[in-house]
Amino acid sequence: MTTLYFAPGACSLAPHIVLEWIGAPYAAVKVGFGSPELLAVNPAGAVPTLREDDGWLLTQAGAILDYLAHKHPGAGLSGGDSLRARAEAHRWSAFLTSDLHAAFWPVFMPYRYTADPSPEARAQVLAAGQALARKQLGVLDRHLQGRDWMLDGGRSVIDAYAFPMIRWGIKMLPGGLADFPAVQALHDRMAADPAVQKVLAREGGK
Repeated sequence: MTTLYFAPGACSLAPHIVLEWIGAPYAAVKVGFGSPELLAVNPAGAVPTLREDDGWLLTQAGAILDYLAHKHPGAGLSGGDSLRARAEAHRWSAFLTSDLHAAFWPVFMPYRYTADPSPEARAQVLAAGQALARKQLGVLDRHLQGRDWMLDGGRSVIDAYAFPMIRWGIKMLPGGLADFPAVQALHDRMAADPAVQKVLAREGGK
């Protein structure tokens, strides 16, 4: 059985949702960042971490999502099988990893981005991170205008990947998603999904 190691509130929410969408048996193990249980399977101490029955491990959310989409093609979560459809999936996976997710690091941990320990310096880092996150949400919002899902092939792992970051925007940015109605619409569409609700309840609503 596939096992997912997750932490509430993290981007491991994305493969957790995808596993629920797929409907095949799996185990979800809640862990703390850097906990002994997580370090035993992933020395980096990061989630998500996926383990298969034979002991094979896979890390990094984008790689895990791509693997699950192609391991379970019948679930129809890849966003399409053409060369360009696959390229679009990789494009938006890379955007979410490198642009949107990365923009939130200064918001979550401003102390990592300044050698000045003063509250004023950290506040400046926080404000810069929030501005960058808003810029990337603007890119996402423009893409989503007139669309129900991220990819032309319908609901996919990329929507699941975007969802935790969209939730961060609601919680961590002044004004939330008020300026990003198309992003808000994707959030609401995802949040209404029974499988998503089940996973959020399992993760404690984080």
